[in-house]
Amino acid sequence: MIESYGLTREFGELVAVDDLNLEVKEGEVLAFLGPNGAGKTTTIRMLSGIIAPTTGYAVVAGHRIDKNIEQLHEVIGLLTETPGFYDNLSASYNLGFYAGFYNNLNIEYQVEKYLRMTGLWERREDKVGTFSKGMKQRLALARALLHEPKVLFLDEPTAGLDPEVAREVRELIKGLSEEGRTIFLSTHNLSEAEFLCHRIAVVRTRLLALDTAENLRQSLFRRQIVIQLASSPGDIIEKVAGLPFVRKVESEENGLLVEVENPEKDKPELVKSVVEAGGLVMAGHGTSEPDLRNQLKSFVIFS
Repeated sequence: MIESYGLTREFGELVAVDDLNLEVKEGEVLAFLGPNGAGKTTTIRMLSGIIAPTTGYAVVAGHRIDKNIEQLHEVIGLLTETPGFYDNLSASYNLGFYAGFYNNLNIEYQVEKYLRMTGLWERREDKVGTFSKGMKQRLALARALLHEPKVLFLDEPTAGLDPEVAREVRELIKGLSEEGRTIFLSTHNLSEAEFLCHRIAVVRTRLLALDTAENLRQSLFRRQIVIQLASSPGDIIEKVAGLPFVRKVESEENGLLVEVENPEKDKPELVKSVVEAGGLVMAGHGTSEPDLRNQLKSFVIFS
């Protein structure tokens, strides 16, 4: 349903998205997971035909994003991070206005269907300017669904919402997933990705990992300890690499990423060796816990 080939977008010297090769199957919900500035919104804008890639291309629901833009917009729905409405007009009028952009649509029926689905039917005649942020987000989701799109792009759908409202929005998205919708969901919230999505694509300008949450836990990530130092690692790397329980050691800016056999057992000896080698340890933590967030920290710094 979504295929990208070397999709790249540059803004001057800044590379926002670098050589993205990705496939999303029909009926799949894919989490596009990464910190702010990882290229998530830029990717969605390219895939939805809003901006053109610098190089590469993609096919969404059978349409090239760089050649069939009008046809593409007929078969996709887009929920932006900051959706806009006419605040002085009612919810039903807003949806009816946007529904008018699509051909052969029973506007009255579709507006009622999705106002009911999002729990806004009783407020249909109220001005949107009186709505809370959570209500506006639900209205935006209704707008994205009016024309029954084949693919739904959701850009940070729960960003800035309070926990209860975020939960309600997630439940709505979960229901859409159970209907077999193809959903591309951008988020920096790992719990949201695990709850809603079949697979997780970890990104930071480039695609770093792509698999189910369970497979990412079991096979992709190793047992590692991150040692933060007050100064450059320098010769400490050689000392650490010589320890019998260390499998691999990598240098990071003012720190070390050390793969060991048993983090809980090996960490005290590791820290002791670093100190003896002249290192001033600021912090050290393992990534062997079952929680995927801790494991992903080796790849992505979450905001």
